[in-house]
Amino acid sequence: MTAHYDVAAIGNAIVDVIAPAEEAFLVSENLTKGSMQLIDEARGVDLYGRMAAGMETSGGSAGNTIAGIASLGGRAAYLGKVADDQLGDVFAHDMRAIGVHFDTPALTGGPATARCLINVTPDGQRTMCTYLGASTELTAADVPVEIIERSAIVYLEGYLFDPSEARRAFAKAAALAHGAGQLIAITLSDAFVVERHRGELLGFIQDQADVVFANEAEVKALFETDDFDLAAAKLAAITRVSAITRGEQGSVILAGDRLHLIAADPVDKVVDTTGAGDQYAAGFLFGMARGLDFEICGRLGSMAAAEVISHYGPRPMVSLKDLAIARGLLK
Repeated sequence: MTAHYDVAAIGNAIVDVIAPAEEAFLVSENLTKGSMQLIDEARGVDLYGRMAAGMETSGGSAGNTIAGIASLGGRAAYLGKVADDQLGDVFAHDMRAIGVHFDTPALTGGPATARCLINVTPDGQRTMCTYLGASTELTAADVPVEIIERSAIVYLEGYLFDPSEARRAFAKAAALAHGAGQLIAITLSDAFVVERHRGELLGFIQDQADVVFANEAEVKALFETDDFDLAAAKLAAITRVSAITRGEQGSVILAGDRLHLIAADPVDKVVDTTGAGDQYAAGFLFGMARGLDFEICGRLGSMAAAEVISHYGPRPMVSLKDLAIARGLLK
């Protein structure tokens, strides 16, 4: 089936609250630097009151990726659950304003729209505390056939592996996509997700995923090893394409017996690493949807990641399409 969208993503629809923090603040709040932990609404209210002044922006991992694809000039759709409240309205407006198709029905009479409290230390590392709220209420009924079947790639956010209903939504999306001859991509999202759902993730990757995104910690956790090369080889053996990010060391792309080493783009100053992996996925997925070779896909990913870590916030602040054209990556 001919694709109308380059990428459709399914993820946790979250509003991010991003603020600077000193190391001492993390210690005082018993937060593990660089981690993501789930919190309840009461803890969210308390922590928000203690954080420094920051910025609020629509986020969520897959939502950030879709914003990057739109910035590259891609055609994109997003599926995620917000509540019928003020933050839900903000999220929907933000997605539509950047040209993304978003019409998942809002939740009424349930939890509030999700939010992620992100404390960023001077070295750019982000420590996240997330109240998932309405985002966990996504069900298979929220996955429209026409969107999935008309998307070249359907991208799934690993954070959604927690709710069983969301896993059913993943299964429906995978069946529809493959039935229409489209691809399924998934990001492992976080090592804690891997630890909680290793068996289910491995099964989904082996049976359903065509493209897998992970960082070094996640792929090691998936195969319970400290040997990166071994973990990467094991992942490559069970999926069509693997893209593994390694921070300053760039990324590794494995496709069958082909290996591509992609250098990280230089950045004058790392301000905030929030969204780096999300934007890498945006560049890579856009390139893949447009039929570009894996080397260019990886370079688009590195470019997008470098742009987002140079400022606060998980989404591009300049046109990624213009950047890519200027670098000769796109015409």
